[in-house]
Amino acid sequence: MDIISALFVENFEMRQAEGGSARLDLNGVYFSVAAPSPFPIKLTPHLLVLIKCPADHSGLAALEVTFHCADEQVARNVQPITVEPGKFGYNLVQAELDIKEPSKIEAHCRIDKGPVAFVPLTVTEPLAG
Repeated sequence: MDIISALFVENFEMRQAEGGSARLDLNGVYFSVAAPSPFPIKLTPHLLVLIKCPADHSGLAALEVTFHCADEQVARNVQPITVEPGKFGYNLVQAELDIKEPSKIEAHCRIDKGPVAFVPLTVTEPLAG
């Protein structure tokens, strides 16, 4: 299996299109976010991982996502994935991240022991209100 894309999203919906094909409507794709309150904060971003399964694959694998801040791993999520051979699928990963100051977070996504897809997330100071 291969990762086609991985994105932080606010919301997504799946719908049926003409001819029975599926559509994913992605809303609020982001690579940075202002802290919702003064630091320290707990952040729970949604990471949507789009996956392609070759026709000759069993359709079963493991998705591992680790979240890193500087050189430190701050969270890890491993989940089984099932995608019908020859089709596309998705998995939603939500981590709970303790953030002490403005930071650059990086999600490292991989299937089984395959190549890593890197997704950046910058956490900035709260908006002045």
